[in-house]
Amino acid sequence: MRSRMNWKVLVVGFLMTLTLVDVRAASNSTLNKVREKKARIVEKLKRDFRKLKKQDGAVKLVGGGNGEHEGNVEILHDGKWGSVCDDEWDYLEANVVCRQLGFDGAIKPTSNGHFGQARRRYWMDNVYCDGSEDELSKCRFDGWGASDCGGGEAAGVICTRDQQDRENEDNKGMTERKPKTKSEKRRVKDIHQQGVAIRLVGGRVYSEGRVEVKLGNSDWGVVCGDGWSLFEAAVVCRQLGLGYASDAVQTNFFGGQRTPVAISGVQCHGDEDGLIDCLHDKLLDCPGSVENVASVVCLRDMPDLVFDHIELMRTAHLEDRQLYWLQCAMEENCVASQAYKVQKESDNWHLETRRLLRFTARILNAGTADFRPSVPKHLWEWHMCHMHYHSMEVFATFDVLDQNGTRLAEGHKASFCLEDNQCLPGVEPRYKCANYGDQGISVNCSDVYKHNIDCQWVDISELAPGEYIFKVAVNPEFKVGEMSFDNNAAICRLLYTESFAAVHSCVMGRP
Repeated sequence: MRSRMNWKVLVVGFLMTLTLVDVRAASNSTLNKVREKKARIVEKLKRDFRKLKKQDGAVKLVGGGNGEHEGNVEILHDGKWGSVCDDEWDYLEANVVCRQLGFDGAIKPTSNGHFGQARRRYWMDNVYCDGSEDELSKCRFDGWGASDCGGGEAAGVICTRDQQDRENEDNKGMTERKPKTKSEKRRVKDIHQQGVAIRLVGGRVYSEGRVEVKLGNSDWGVVCGDGWSLFEAAVVCRQLGLGYASDAVQTNFFGGQRTPVAISGVQCHGDEDGLIDCLHDKLLDCPGSVENVASVVCLRDMPDLVFDHIELMRTAHLEDRQLYWLQCAMEENCVASQAYKVQKESDNWHLETRRLLRFTARILNAGTADFRPSVPKHLWEWHMCHMHYHSMEVFATFDVLDQNGTRLAEGHKASFCLEDNQCLPGVEPRYKCANYGDQGISVNCSDVYKHNIDCQWVDISELAPGEYIFKVAVNPEFKVGEMSFDNNAAICRLLYTESFAAVHSCVMGRP
């Protein structure tokens, strides 16, 4: 009740202020000045709104160095702040956060702890927004505190700023501190031309540990873990002759908290011969450097998933299906947001029809080690639709894009139960979903999700007929290390008419 009264007082105060401005402006007789005063008042109230809104579901940005418009997202629940995991995190969710904070929208979503590791427990995971929500807490997600995310998976945003916000932050920077800008990135060898040495330190075995570099004649220093991923770790393992990257972690588990940071913001494509060919921050910038240490685990034998694009083209087809038959799939977020709106607004929602683009997904493990889920068995989630446990919440993504790469159909992020459905002659299947069995994909075996299985589709009900790009990717969030990620996605052409769909001209690529 007190919160409601506060907002009523704020609104009344706002109206009285505008009235006073009109009275003063009448004597001044300058319409432009009136507008400028009103605009300043509105902007001030927007900023006050961002600061005052502390009730359950409030959000804030932390860790950003350039101002209040960027940072990792934290949300208030049960009187405590918590982080948001980057699983499913994209522009739709980022826009909701920025609008809730009073900004016009998002410039980009960030992931992999772009603004440093998560500082608190995760309150939200697998967040689905349709873009119309006015608060992040009104989006669909797994439930408060239900998460399997690590510290390096914090979701963040960079919001758009209006001119008034820029001026205020510039003025603040002049009086309190120098404005901080994000350092430009340059190749390591272009800055440190005297040579760079690299080693692993603190590991339990020789093939793991924190990454340390020696720049020219300087002392050994650690690499900042900000944005550290399997792509950077793969380069380190390759350069040291230790095989492939099994894990890339941002932690001081291997020590290093007392060692100075040598470089930050390392960014690799993954196929470089050495770390000197990667980009890094020209000026050192490492948030939370005490625990934010780049570390790797290297292995000689690794899995390598290959998506079967031929089977995708052969089996793709349309199906119109009533929501009555999709109720179980709706519980697993397998249909577009419009279907959930219909469910809320219509008593006869179950009679509404959705158009589905169905296809078969066949994934072969062509590596030298079994592909195993990253989540331990006790955290697997039971799914009623398929009557078995899913070991990976986002094993595959299905997206329809326009010619510019903008996502049109909402896309579906599928959780899978991993098992050996087809194996080459002489290979014995090892993994089965039934009876809480072990899950994975053996070497030279395939996991096959046929087109007639629930959720093996993209809901394209709101898509207009035309020509599009259809992209299917497996292990898209790089949660499990592989020999290569360059064959994990099929990027195809999609021809869609009112009664027919054809997927053709597929090429393999990276998710």
